[in-house]
Amino acid sequence: MSDDAQQALRRAAALLAQARNILVLTGAGISAESGIPTFREAQTGLWAQYSPEDLATPEAFARHPERVWAWYRWRRALIARGGVNAGHRAIAALGGLTRVFVATQNVDGLHAAAGSLDIAELHGNIWRDRCSRCDTTVAHEILEPATEDIAVCRECGAMMRPDVVWFGEMLPIDALRAAESALDRADAVLVVGTSSRVYPAAALADAAIESARPVIEINPQPTGLSDTVDIRLADSASRALPALVAALDGVLTSG
Repeated sequence: MSDDAQQALRRAAALLAQARNILVLTGAGISAESGIPTFREAQTGLWAQYSPEDLATPEAFARHPERVWAWYRWRRALIARGGVNAGHRAIAALGGLTRVFVATQNVDGLHAAAGSLDIAELHGNIWRDRCSRCDTTVAHEILEPATEDIAVCRECGAMMRPDVVWFGEMLPIDALRAAESALDRADAVLVVGTSSRVYPAAALADAAIESARPVIEINPQPTGLSDTVDIRLADSASRALPALVAALDGVLTSG
């Protein structure tokens, strides 16, 4: 690590040491380090012939539920094989040092699997099924799918669908409100592995920048936020986050 990177890490740890509440905003970049492709990156091989509208809309599910479920079972298998990484675990460990709320655009469920407790899943969770009629939900463990059958609702008998936000659908209002409330309480914000281009989730990062709260970005690539954050750690989440948590632990212990 260069001298500049070490200095930035120490400054970031010092800022977090003063925070009683930290909001962590995460995007696809943190899970990419587990080998999990983004939605569009996953459209390879057999799936390259389909558009997003063929795989992730209510209309697609109504026309071809078998195709949509095959797509999501395949993605579940990729997530199960990739699993949590050092970045997910570091955010969970951060929650052991101070109060942390995670708002994620990812649907993979890996923050909870790593041990984070307070989470708003802004785009839903691929490991939950939701009834297409009555909204009853069923959660599954993060395991490779063992069946190709389409589940039906135990309450009303309608087909179950993945409990994720499809194109043309609104974000879950409870998750969005929880994230906004966490931003109101936050003394510092970490933005990890997201380009902050997907709205309305990206509005949380914009609001953090516009406020007086310190904002720390962790991303190996520059983003639209990079020139406006207080500190930028230009590294992967799986390297920067464990180092940051260790530095914060050192500051808190010495203090």
